[in-house]
Amino acid sequence: MTYTIEGPNHIDTTIELPAGKSISNRALIIHALAGQQVMPLNLSDCDDTEVIVEALEKMPETINVKAAGTAMRFMTAYLSVGEGEHVITGTERMKHRPIGVLVDALRYLGADIRYEGEEGYPPLRIRGRKLEGGRLEMPGNVSSQFISALLLIAPTLSNGLELKLTDTIISRPYIDLTLCMMRDFGAVAEWSDVDTINVLAKPYVARPYIIESDWSAASYWYEIMALSDDAEATVRLTGLMDGSRQGDSVVKYIFSLLGVKTTFETTEPGVPTTVTLHRRPCMLPRLEYDFTGAPDLAQTLVVCCALMGIKFHFKGLASLKIKETDRIEALKTELRKLGYMIHDANDSELYWDGERCEPTGEPIDTHEDHRMAMAFAPAALKLPGLRVNNPEVVSKSYPDFWRDLRLAGFTL
Repeated sequence: MTYTIEGPNHIDTTIELPAGKSISNRALIIHALAGQQVMPLNLSDCDDTEVIVEALEKMPETINVKAAGTAMRFMTAYLSVGEGEHVITGTERMKHRPIGVLVDALRYLGADIRYEGEEGYPPLRIRGRKLEGGRLEMPGNVSSQFISALLLIAPTLSNGLELKLTDTIISRPYIDLTLCMMRDFGAVAEWSDVDTINVLAKPYVARPYIIESDWSAASYWYEIMALSDDAEATVRLTGLMDGSRQGDSVVKYIFSLLGVKTTFETTEPGVPTTVTLHRRPCMLPRLEYDFTGAPDLAQTLVVCCALMGIKFHFKGLASLKIKETDRIEALKTELRKLGYMIHDANDSELYWDGERCEPTGEPIDTHEDHRMAMAFAPAALKLPGLRVNNPEVVSKSYPDFWRDLRLAGFTL
């Protein structure tokens, strides 16, 4: 399938954002470990969350998480402390996404995990057992989901967990989100040093829980506001919180530099509210930013800055190479189609100095990556008739994205 997208001349819309995928997936694992019967409220309906729900409800012998990286990491840890024997697998791309660092850590703690195919990659055969826990070291510069997976099961370990992270710690806000949610459910989990986390052997306590809307999903509406030529454009986004624990809530700061103003209906802590976005003039000639703490925002900002003519140098992108696709290469390839020559450096940086090339007019390929589709779609505001291949990939995190674009006046 290919969509041809036309942007509206005027935008004035209210969007019910999807529930936070990151929060939903953590809440589900904690919910299961707490033995809780009542599901969290406002649970995400995206693919990544649905595969965890199905796995936890049915616990089949073979668990297929499809393309859901979070589900692969979190369920690997969960199955290690559970009951019975299971094989966990996924798509062909998933079978080439490394998981050896997490498996090594779990094995060190006593987990029974065997590789069913290539060493270091899914599928995995896991036999659940009670784990002792103790002290563990692992690199901090790998996916934060490995770290969160270990932390989520830590309260169930006989001796708790002292986790020391070596090297540079990436995506720290996601680790902090995990710790905050664990404490919400009664766990004792704290940073004891700048690189060390201590979790006591204290079981989770069941409690009601409401999932906040997804700041990652909000980022595409910030991009739409930044790219719109409508000075009176207004977008209202529901279900977000001021002082959110989601790392991607930093999007409101980054886009303030690009002329998008954020107003909260209420700033009461922990209360979901409506956020209103307005446009202001943007005179920024260049943007430099380190995305170590929020790598999922990188595609949005790369596309947005290029289309706004704002030169940039973005760092902290190492994890982009092991996502649903190699996002660094994918961004370079697809932006060339639109006439922008983006360059990379050190396997962790992207920069643009204003260099242009002849646009090819080819459709944008989404590379089986939901964020490629959603980051490029707003470009239709500057490039009418933009075409996007395989748009259905958005179901991974934001199933109603295209419906919401139509609601805002886009033509597909």
